[in-house]
Amino acid sequence: MGKVTGFLEYERLEEPHEDRDARKRHYREFYLRLTDADAKVQGARCMDCGIPFCMQGCPVNNIIPDFNDLIYREDWRQAMETLHSTNNFPEFTGRICPAPCEEACVLRINEDAVGIKSIEHAIIDKAWESGWVKAQPAAHKTGRKVAVVGSGPAGLACAQQLARAGHAVTVFEKNDRIGGLLRYGIPDFKLEKRVIDRRLEQMGAEGVVFRTGIRIGKEKAGKGVPDWATESIAAQQLLADFDAIVLAGGAEVARDLPIPGRELDGVHFAMEFLPLQNKRVAGDAGVPELWASGKHVVVIGGGDTGSDCVGTSNRHGAASVTQFELLPMPPDVERNPVWPYWPTRLRTSSSHEEGVERDWSIATKLLAGEAGKVKTLKAVRLAWKDGKPAEIPGSEFDMPADMVLLAMGFVSPVQSLLGEFGVQKDARGNAGAQTEGARAYATSVPKVFAAGDMRRGQSLVVWAIREGRQAARAVDAFLTGFSELPR
Repeated sequence: MGKVTGFLEYERLEEPHEDRDARKRHYREFYLRLTDADAKVQGARCMDCGIPFCMQGCPVNNIIPDFNDLIYREDWRQAMETLHSTNNFPEFTGRICPAPCEEACVLRINEDAVGIKSIEHAIIDKAWESGWVKAQPAAHKTGRKVAVVGSGPAGLACAQQLARAGHAVTVFEKNDRIGGLLRYGIPDFKLEKRVIDRRLEQMGAEGVVFRTGIRIGKEKAGKGVPDWATESIAAQQLLADFDAIVLAGGAEVARDLPIPGRELDGVHFAMEFLPLQNKRVAGDAGVPELWASGKHVVVIGGGDTGSDCVGTSNRHGAASVTQFELLPMPPDVERNPVWPYWPTRLRTSSSHEEGVERDWSIATKLLAGEAGKVKTLKAVRLAWKDGKPAEIPGSEFDMPADMVLLAMGFVSPVQSLLGEFGVQKDARGNAGAQTEGARAYATSVPKVFAAGDMRRGQSLVVWAIREGRQAARAVDAFLTGFSELPR
């Protein structure tokens, strides 16, 4: 694959990007795709390694050695076809996936991995630039109707596959635009929304119908996630109107922090903060005034959502940004010590590079305020032993905090939606459904299926795409008795 000696001759290339001071002044994407020549060099680094562990590391099982080789041989159009054979939306994963494929790359044992994610990004962006991405409407219609509830990556992948199989697909979204957390959870500087919109145009041409502002059931999603629905439809109505239903919403119940002072003004879930900026970038009027400008911001939670809060706060012009993590600081290692598995190690995002004070093994004990507004955060340092934390005596400290953003992850899908359909849940509150066998992705309720975060809990975009595709095959087989859709 690639050039036989390429991994010995060429180094990994980083995608070109703006410096951190320039990019903090806007909300556009600042990473550009590799040039054709640089992508060819990266493709040349792919080894003829015998067993492509990268494909095992990739949840959608992208055929990575093949498209690397095709880029090395400058067959870009076939590379696009190869990429699309396993992934409906490589422009999403090529931008925001953490690239577990690269951690599984054989080179990762003792060298820098092949730049698989950057090659994927280059392939799909060149494909769009060249006009190669076309609608693929079904040649024959089945006459069957499917409702997909939720328009994130799982719902969109499922909808596109089912439409291409000839089914009439309607996607329901509670918010005012399609895209789920791709639209309102991920900042524009990581994923510009034009990238979503051009895919939606393709899907519309393939026959997918999108209905926004519609909540399934009367109960709102609850605090922690946006719910801008203007009307509601009962679950029983969907069951009467459609031949199959796929529940593909996100894991939107945010983990809270039940400490004194939680009720103070200025303490917000991350998903109360981030979507508002996305709406401003989209040009919406009347967006609530929730800004980090001039404030001492503390982000509680060390994951990707916390990182997005850091990047957005810096763009607002925060006086300071601090990020706390309850768990110990991961090891800062260059290589993958548990190859080919996903390692726990220190990860520094582009938002971290733009300015933040990070600290680990911190427990927030209390939030204090003045006139009902948060002003001070009181915390203590932790010592971890055998996986259990203990407070370190005398380590308590205070710090100024005009805004506290809770980014500690999500515990489950919205329970009211599952309750509307009467779906049995697993121990974590997710829709109960297996992924293998004759009842793959089927819930306890006849003709109701579940995929993505709704079934597996909080996870990655690439896992959502995988489950959406696999659920589409299961639904297609349920409706017609067999399926030719890829799994």
